[in-house]
Amino acid sequence: MKKWIAMTALSAMLLSSCSAADAVSGTKSHKQQLIHAEGANVIDRIAVPKGYERVPVEDGSYELYLRNLPLKPHGSKVHLFNGDLKAKEVYEAVLDVDVGERDLQQCADAVMRLRAEYLYGSGNYDKIHFNFTNGFRTDYATWRKGNRIEVSGNKVSWAKRGAASNSYEVFRSYLNMVFAYAGTLSLSKEMKQVPLSEMQAGDVFLEGGTPGHAIVVLDMAENPKTGEKLFLLAQGYTPAQDIHILENGANGEGNPWYSTSFEGKLSTPEWTFTREQLYRFTD
Repeated sequence: MKKWIAMTALSAMLLSSCSAADAVSGTKSHKQQLIHAEGANVIDRIAVPKGYERVPVEDGSYELYLRNLPLKPHGSKVHLFNGDLKAKEVYEAVLDVDVGERDLQQCADAVMRLRAEYLYGSGNYDKIHFNFTNGFRTDYATWRKGNRIEVSGNKVSWAKRGAASNSYEVFRSYLNMVFAYAGTLSLSKEMKQVPLSEMQAGDVFLEGGTPGHAIVVLDMAENPKTGEKLFLLAQGYTPAQDIHILENGANGEGNPWYSTSFEGKLSTPEWTFTREQLYRFTD
């Protein structure tokens, strides 16, 4: 169920998005208090289980950016783009990232939003690019020069429409266009698969299709004695809604960490993935 955009035949071949597939599983339960209500970001809100340490990350890295994402106050609910509440409370925390006023920022879009915001904030404009479902490359470097995208049937092209600008407003207008015409299917074609053993924050569990789903690995921890690795997951969903950190029902309330040593498939509250469905942005 992806948003409907009235733009001729291209709309019919639009991306893939999220749909329900309920299940939950994960790592062993840890009873100590892991949720610190006063924490204002991911690293301060969610502690690691006893015996684990957060995986070291480099200064300025995407991994560090995700770890420090701001959170709404503890107990906040997930709202849809229209203000309604999300029907299922399948989350431990809510990112303090706006969802917009249109039904655009769904699951794959949330993944792209976080990646693009990091690159924009660090000034790496030339690295911001995503493909439409039909393969058209949409890069922010071209957009910020005043070019805009024209759609005619299945044909997509650039056209000069204004002055060059790096403003945040122009950046967000670029993202809205991407959200309308890119999704899980296009991401699965432009991202690369990585082995579960090489997982790092910023990787994405991804099933490209109609429907499909995408969930980003938000943070990681490791047990230095056993080598077991844990990870946090964050998702958007359909309809467009606040990005939220998923709970892990197998652990019980208050422990959202998942383990890379899961057997069979990775079951999350609203989707199930295989071990082979882990992807990474290439640049």
